[in-house]
Amino acid sequence: MLKSLFNWKVLLNLAVAIGVFVGLVWLTFRWLEYHTNHGQEIPVPNIVNKSVYEAIKILDDSGLEYEVDSPQYNPKYRPFQVLQVYPSPGSRVKDGRAILLKVNPRTWAKVEVPDVINKYSGLAFQRLEQVGLKVGDTIFEPSIQKDAVLRIMFKGAAVKPKTKLPRFSVVDVVIGSGPMRNISIPNVVGLTVKEARAVIARSMFEVGLVEHEDGSKDESDIIYYQDPAAGDVRDQGMQMDLWASKRTPAELRAKIEELNSIYRMKVDTGLPPVQYQEVPAYHEPTYQEPPMPAAPKKESPKPSTEAPKTEAQKSTVKTSGSVNEGNKSRTTASNTGTPNNVTSGNRPAATATQKTAEKPKAKKSRDRLIF
Repeated sequence: MLKSLFNWKVLLNLAVAIGVFVGLVWLTFRWLEYHTNHGQEIPVPNIVNKSVYEAIKILDDSGLEYEVDSPQYNPKYRPFQVLQVYPSPGSRVKDGRAILLKVNPRTWAKVEVPDVINKYSGLAFQRLEQVGLKVGDTIFEPSIQKDAVLRIMFKGAAVKPKTKLPRFSVVDVVIGSGPMRNISIPNVVGLTVKEARAVIARSMFEVGLVEHEDGSKDESDIIYYQDPAAGDVRDQGMQMDLWASKRTPAELRAKIEELNSIYRMKVDTGLPPVQYQEVPAYHEPTYQEPPMPAAPKKESPKPSTEAPKTEAQKSTVKTSGSVNEGNKSRTTASNTGTPNNVTSGNRPAATATQKTAEKPKAKKSRDRLIF
């Protein structure tokens, strides 16, 4: 057994196998050094804050590859400015190594316009802000869809849903303000169906029933009748029914009369106008107690204008003076203690004076009773 191991043929084969193995290992490492450029390193150039075009040119000259990434727009930096480099500038890498460049994009990333047409304006504003769009002007336009979004405008042009716009773009929203009232109906008799549709749309009405005489749907047929009639007033959004034919309205006079008898109401003005009288509103009667008879007023004696006589005045004695040459004069003695001596000739004069003083009093009292 041992002799067979130390045979020269076995030792020769073993030496050849070891030599082949060592040679393969050496060739493998040499190939790896050549393929990986072992020992050949290139410093990463400083390309931060340069434009992406300049950075790519520098990397190409250095024998380095590159990858560009634009994560998020930053308005503080210039568009296409290199913000970050990986590996960092100054690092040594092998020839052909890919360098990652983070570049500021030209603008914000684009977002899709949400489908908010014919939706309530409050919900539409909230949806637009959620996707990153800002609402600029709010334009109100007459429409039967009150407070609904009719169109979305970007830079003066209408945009459709799912259109991509830069994030944080300002869009204008057109909202319906409600239908207009008392709009005159246009006259479309004599026009083609296609032309009539355009006129009706411009007048803010809608096309209702379109009846063709021959049953076809030819848009070139002539309108010979319409309902409502031209000149009537309707609210915005009302429908207009049309009757069309290949013949002219003059050739369809009998058909027009028949339609007039159906859709046109004739008012007989010969009858007297009906007069309506308003019925007075019923008021519940109110009962009041009869007034009590007034008590008769008692006449109060009118106070005398003369001052009441005192006891001293009552005791005044009227004396007669001496009569000179047939003229008699009466003198009244003052309250000086003179005795109350009245002559017989003075009594009739005093009585007449009292009666004369009482007559005006009676007359005044009678006048008061009359009034």
